[in-house]
Amino acid sequence: MTKENIIQEKSYQFALDVIKLIRSFPHNTEGFHLAKQVIRSATSIGANVEEALGSYTKNEFTFKMSIALKEARETHYWLRLVRDSGIIKQDVEPYIHEVEEIRKILTAIVKKSKGD
Repeated sequence: MTKENIIQEKSYQFALDVIKLIRSFPHNTEGFHLAKQVIRSATSIGANVEEALGSYTKNEFTFKMSIALKEARETHYWLRLVRDSGIIKQDVEPYIHEVEEIRKILTAIVKKSKGD
């Protein structure tokens, strides 16, 4: 299995897990805002990976994987904010750990595709 296939599967599973996680967010303004931000960035990781895998050029591939990496970084931010705000009772550390792993894989893919 190539790194691209690993990242494809991991990013998809992560998006599914986050969709389930946001169900535990409170139904108030803060909960709605954080849930919206987390789900948007978390699902965008996998969407950009899929677009990268369908790229016609190496530059397009690198660009889309770079966007996926940026989305992973943003998701990491939002999950830390959820954790530190205490807005939900559920432990978000596994999600933070998973997005860190996704970030590491994406960083390696982007560096390799740039020739670094």
